[in-house]
Amino acid sequence: MAKAIHSMIRVLDEDRSVAFYSAAFGLSVADRLDFPDFTLVYMSNSETGFEVELTINKGRTEPYNLGDGYGHLAVSVADLDAEHARFEAEGLNPRKLVEFAPAGELVGRFFFVADPDGYQIEVLERSGRFQ
Repeated sequence: MAKAIHSMIRVLDEDRSVAFYSAAFGLSVADRLDFPDFTLVYMSNSETGFEVELTINKGRTEPYNLGDGYGHLAVSVADLDAEHARFEAEGLNPRKLVEFAPAGELVGRFFFVADPDGYQIEVLERSGRFQ
């Protein structure tokens, strides 16, 4: 069976992105591979072996066009209300809390936040299928 190990995103400013993912999700740098034209930064935490891979292309000065194909990353948290309040206190600009119940039955509670490059991240409350 295949095992998901990381998701790569291209970022403009390494320090700004590392600071965001550290403050928002408690990720720390697990590895950093520096090459002549680009740098790869792998970030993770003790909750999972899955990593976010930040790719920094050296010499890039223009923000990336995210296009219309990118959806979002998702993480789960035990206490959504507390995390939303913490994101607000950290100045991370979370969007509003949503209770998703399209047919009257709660499917999930969540909010979204954008990283410094505009990538959308869904923060879901751990319940049901979102563990």
